[in-house]
Amino acid sequence: MGVVDDLIAAVPEGAVEEVRVGVFWTAVVAQVLGRRQCGLAASLRDEDDHHHGAGAAVREAGALTGRGARALADLARSASLLEAAVGLAAINALLPPPEDLGPEINAEDVIAELGAGKQVALIGHFPFVPRLRERVGTLWVLEQQPRGEDLPAATAPAVIPAADLLAVTATTLINHTLEGLLALRRPGAAVLLLGPSTSLSAILFDHGIDVLSGSVVEDIDRVVRAVGEGANFRQLHRRGVRLVTLRRSGKATPQANHMGGV
Repeated sequence: MGVVDDLIAAVPEGAVEEVRVGVFWTAVVAQVLGRRQCGLAASLRDEDDHHHGAGAAVREAGALTGRGARALADLARSASLLEAAVGLAAINALLPPPEDLGPEINAEDVIAELGAGKQVALIGHFPFVPRLRERVGTLWVLEQQPRGEDLPAATAPAVIPAADLLAVTATTLINHTLEGLLALRRPGAAVLLLGPSTSLSAILFDHGIDVLSGSVVEDIDRVVRAVGEGANFRQLHRRGVRLVTLRRSGKATPQANHMGGV
């Protein structure tokens, strides 16, 4: 089975209390084992979703609240990006929170630590890219919509095998590209999954990921309200989201790769 299938198989049942699909983020609130929890995922959309004649982006919209949360989590398998985002948010709402949240560390600092003097392939353009270029040996940014020094996503088969550290946006769990990207990494390369959509589950370690750099919603009501009002992640962070980094047992340390540039 794939990563998403394994995550769905592992989460407990719960009752969906609220589904909020915002411009940038999707939030699902569920009652799980007597605890109220909230999961986030990026609100990705298919290109034709905005057309009046397009099919429904979320087929059962308006009838999701109150249903079993595992049924909602099944939507993470959907070919519709927005449905898959709802499903991943449900998965993240059902996962047990980490026992030790540790200090807040943003993904930029984790990549800089692991990529110091190394060759880094970053899947997804993040706001910290200009700063990160000064903190690692070499940085290749792969994007479906490249800007500036970004490389097209189609260059992944040439770039990823040359990287000492592969840092992948968790939106690849939504568009179902994560497994293909992981298959390109060379043996010994460290892998980091990052972004608020990241599922904080040891299951991902079983799929070859070394570090999870995600988030936990601490103030559910404020965060859900902000999601519905179009908040970006910086705004959500200030309203009650905590950055959390989990590592596979032992420190993930990329092994040096002396290949030339790509």
